[in-house]
This record gives sequence, structure tokens and C-alpha cells, in this order.
Amino acid sequence: MSPEWTVLSAERFALGEGLRSVAGGLVMTDILSGRLLSVDTGEVLVSLDEPMGAVAPLAGGGWIAAAGRGIAVLDGGVRWLARPVDASMRMNDGVADSSGRFWAGAMAWDARPGAGRLFRVDPDGSVHTVFEGLTVPNGPAFSGSTMYLADSAAGVIHRYEVSEAGELGPGELFARVEEGSPDGMTVDAEGYVWSAIWGASRVVRFAPDGSVDRVLPVPARQPTSVCLTGGRLIVTSATHGLAEPGPLDGAVLATPCPVAAAPACQARLAHGSAGQGHHAGGRPLAG
Repeated sequence: MSPEWTVLSAERFALGEGLRSVAGGLVMTDILSGRLLSVDTGEVLVSLDEPMGAVAPLAGGGWIAAAGRGIAVLDGGVRWLARPVDASMRMNDGVADSSGRFWAGAMAWDARPGAGRLFRVDPDGSVHTVFEGLTVPNGPAFSGSTMYLADSAAGVIHRYEVSEAGELGPGELFARVEEGSPDGMTVDAEGYVWSAIWGASRVVRFAPDGSVDRVLPVPARQPTSVCLTGGRLIVTSATHGLAEPGPLDGAVLATPCPVAAAPACQARLAHGSAGQGHHAGGRPLAG
């Protein structure tokens, strides 16, 4: 049976993304317009003059953002921790883990293969390259010390164990998507992974062993991110690249869902941290 969807947004977003459940409600980004918005009220919470991929709430207030060419703290102003990519690239999705680190991907504007990277921001404000050789990194999403990371262009989701120091294990292929591309993800309280499937008008819930548990049709061609909150599954979508968007392309949509979300996480930065620059390195994505 197909789910019944409610439209939560009057606006149709070019590239709605970054759904996050936070204290006081639900937020999202519209990447290309550089806005952070309240889904509940439609209020613009922060507006930048460059793209904003995703945010995580900061313990103590404000946000840490994957934006433009790097990582910024948004606390009434804009304070850059690092800008590790050049103008041919932009930041994309990002999320905090249970240790307060912030993980965020970057991709080339033209999505050229192998240009994408994954970065980790530690609580001291230092920014580290974790992976190189991605194309369109999405997620990441966490279940305890396990990280799930999609490379949308390759149609795959990988899984990694994260050490206490933030180092990743060798990783393994978790799931492969044959139609469409895995985009934004979340993990529920049962350890199942929900992924918006760009280009395939669906959300897929994967079991912990990577098998498909359920498929939910979505009345938008390009679902981009997912969030479980308040007994509902919320999905953002995009009109970007569609010659003739349909009436619900770019909408924020909700459907009843009894599955609880895993606990939301905040990023943490040491008081007064101004960032420690960018630490290069990285390694190829696991095969």
C-alpha cells in the first residue's frame, strides 16, 4: 500500500536537503540559495551568500555548517574553521556523531568523478580529510560507532566502524542501489538505514544486513533527505535539473511512520575554538 503524503511546504525548493530534528523543531537547507530554514514555520534562520549543504546544532547554541568551500560556525555571524576545497567544488551533506565530531562531504560542481572528499571536524576545531576519491558523497549517518556513507554517483552505501579517536576502519559495501542514487540518510532506533533515492521517487529502508526492508513511493522524482520525528517520516526533494517539475517536485513531504528515530546528536567545539586549519591526507573509498 502506498503511503499517504502531506505537503509541509508552500515553497518548491531547487535543492532542499539536510533535514535535521533539533530542539524546537525540524530544520532543512536549500543548498543553492544558502538558506537554513525551519520546516515548521518556514522561517529563514540563517542566510549565506554561498551554498549551504547541511548543518548540525552546536552544544551551547548556534550551528556548524558544511557551506561554500568549507566548514563554518554560525552563531550570529559566520566564522570559518577551514576552507579546504577550491572554487570548482562545494560542500554537500554533513552530520554530527555521538562524540560531537562533525562529518561533511564535498563534491565538484560538475560532479566530476573522484573529486569528492569527506572531512571530519574535531571538537578542537581542526578539520581533517578522511577520504578522497568520492564523487558525490551523501549522508553520512551514524548508528553508535558505525558510519554509513553513500557515494550517490556510484549508487552505493558503505559502512565503517569509527574508533574513539575518529579513525575509520577499512569499511565494507553495505548496499547497492540499481535504480536512482542513494542520497540523504538517517538511522532509526532499530538500527535500520533510511535513504532517499534521488531520481527514483522513493525512500528505501535497509535492514542492518543491507537487505531491502521496505520501499516507500514518494510523489516527487528527486527525494534528497529523510528524517524521522514526531511519528512521521519527513522527506525533502528538489527541482534542480528537471526541465518540467511536477506539482510536488521540490516539496517537503510527510507521512505517518511509527518507527522512532535514533537519538539526535550535537556537534561540540571547545570554547573559543577558532579552528586549526585543514589537515590533508585521506585515503580512497573502500571498494
